[in-house]
This record gives sequence, structure tokens and C-alpha cells, in this order.
Amino acid sequence: MVANSSEIKKSVNGALISGIILTVLGIAAIALPVVSTIFAETWVALILITAGFTKLVYATQTRHEGGFIWKILLSALYIATGIMLFVYPLTGILTLTLLLGSFLLTEGTFELILAFRIRPQQNWTWALGNGIVTLILGALIWFQFPYNAPWLIGTGLGASILATGVSRVMLSINARSALNSADQSLDQGASA
Repeated sequence: MVANSSEIKKSVNGALISGIILTVLGIAAIALPVVSTIFAETWVALILITAGFTKLVYATQTRHEGGFIWKILLSALYIATGIMLFVYPLTGILTLTLLLGSFLLTEGTFELILAFRIRPQQNWTWALGNGIVTLILGALIWFQFPYNAPWLIGTGLGASILATGVSRVMLSINARSALNSADQSLDQGASA
């Protein structure tokens, strides 16, 4: 039981350290929103370029199975989009900000429709509230565009990372507390 308890403590400590690192990174992303926005945009560019080359390899490996031209065109689209985002980061940031605003407006609309479709259910107002908040966020992005583009993605990313970090820290502290209580109960049982 001691070895198992030791392994669990290591795991909890690792989760705690991960939570602290995520919390620090989240604070840094919020403190430097333009830098974190450019980093996020560059990351998306690199993902698209990598995915495009992966699609290109797949297209050449399966060229005899049909649709070769379409596979090549799709890989070219990924690669070209990634390169454009990489070479023109400001344009990429503006584009990603508009896409985020459009996504939130669409999601908010769909959530509102869903809320009224499930209205007979007891907790339908949660979907309604989600739709309203999401719609407002999308509208704020659109109405403040392009002034919000340099900091919006980085700040949102930072807030998400910060929330994840804090939740991991709190879960780890809770797990550590529960583990310590269990160990104390075992120690008291053994001494009795």
C-alpha cells in the first residue's frame, strides 16, 4: 500500500506543478496579449503547414485510389493558408479575430434556437443564458473590430490557460488533502 500511496503522491505533485506552470503561463499570456496573440496565430500557421504536407504525403501514397487531384488541391490549400498566416501575421490575426466573432455569433444564435426548442425542459434557461452571453461576445468582437484584434485572441487564450491552471492546482490540493486524510486514517488504524 505504501508504494501505491507514494506513486499517487508523485502523480498529485506532478499535477500540482503542471497547474502552477499553466497558471503562470496564463498570467503571462494575459500580461502580454499581443505577444500571445502572435504566438497563437503562428501556431495555427504551423499546424496548417504541417497538416498540408501530411495531406500531400497521403495524396501521393493513395494516388491510385482516386481523387488524387482533389487531395493535392486540399493539401495545397492547407499549405498556402499556413504560409499566408506565417508570412502575414497581422492579416492572419485580423482573419482569426473575425472568424472567432463569426463563430460566436453563429453559436449564440444556434444556442438561442436550441433554448427555445427545449423550453419545456426544467433547465432550459441555462441554454438561453449561454446563447445570450455567446451572442454578446460575438457582437462585441465584431463591433470593436479591428481595434480588438491585437489583444483579443491572446487575452482569451491566456484566460483559458489561467482557468485551467487554477482548476488543476485546486484539484491537486483537494487530492493531496484527501490522500493525507486517508494516510492519517491508516496510521491511526495501525497504531490501535
